[in-house]
Amino acid sequence: MMTKVHPSAAACCATGEDVGRKGFGASVLTVWRKSLLFSCRGFTVFDAEGSLLFRVDTYGSGSTGEVVLMDAAGKPLLTLRRKKLSLGEKWLVYDGEDAVGPLCSVKKHVNLSHSGALAHVTPCRRGGGGAYGYEVEGSYARRSCAVYDQRRRRVAEIRKKEPVGGVAFGGDVFRLVVQSDLDTRLAMAIVIALDYMFR
Repeated sequence: MMTKVHPSAAACCATGEDVGRKGFGASVLTVWRKSLLFSCRGFTVFDAEGSLLFRVDTYGSGSTGEVVLMDAAGKPLLTLRRKKLSLGEKWLVYDGEDAVGPLCSVKKHVNLSHSGALAHVTPCRRGGGGAYGYEVEGSYARRSCAVYDQRRRRVAEIRKKEPVGGVAFGGDVFRLVVQSDLDTRLAMAIVIALDYMFR
């Protein structure tokens, strides 16, 4: 099934070597809302060549307060922790498996006024891995949303994956298009936070 899920190189803009590299162009990833491990929930993310790039394996069927984004070999890249007792749902993003000094936070938009905003990404410390300050707009449920920077440039986008051979993938397989201005690891962390906020 994996060979049908991942994109073909001809349909994408970057190879695995380009992922996370700034100043190159857009990286088009395929995100599968499924863990490769039995009895786990999570994500499996492929690069443009169909190689495994990121993975998330969460044991248990209940809601969790911690999610680890790993590379293909299982090395922790970023850890997301749900902040307790916060007004509105909020996830803190840490480097690797660090437990202190979060890089940034992803907070669910709670304004009752009509707005297309879903979430806000804000820095927690200076020099925390990039110039954060992003807003997510659109509909995650429809797999149609975008991440904008402070200058209203679209730096990432979640799109439905096009049917292949007449077979539709549904909402569990979708594209994540990341511009060179945004680290693909952070883009995937935003996707994970959105999934928990709006699943």
